[in-house]
Amino acid sequence: MGETVRFGVSMDEELLGSFDRLIEQKGYGNRSEAIRDLVRSALVEQEWESGEAETVGTVTLVYNHHVGDLAEKLTEQQHSHHNEIISALHVHLDAHNCLEVLVVRGPARDVQQIADELIGVKGVKHGKLVMTTTGKELPA
Repeated sequence: MGETVRFGVSMDEELLGSFDRLIEQKGYGNRSEAIRDLVRSALVEQEWESGEAETVGTVTLVYNHHVGDLAEKLTEQQHSHHNEIISALHVHLDAHNCLEVLVVRGPARDVQQIADELIGVKGVKHGKLVMTTTGKELPA
């Protein structure tokens, strides 16, 4: 970890008040912790934009397993990306609906493409991709 550097930030009073309320809601100990998280978040998003950076993400799917051969189609899609899908969790929400959470790792554009393919399977009620960094390139 590098040397800590202090710097000043000028901000409109109203904006600062809103930021302080956000800090309190999120449970940060101080403004510095919140600002560090905001900077890291911006750096992670920049990694994704390149499309080449190795990222990790979760794809969450909700679907009715009684719909046609939907479960088989999703399983087939997952098997076609067995190198990138490193973990899967399947939960029975009720008698009809299932939740799947898949952990996907690879270049950002590949993770996005896999998520789009899975979410786009006919019969998926809702799907969402949440991407993050592997942390390798992110300073502490």
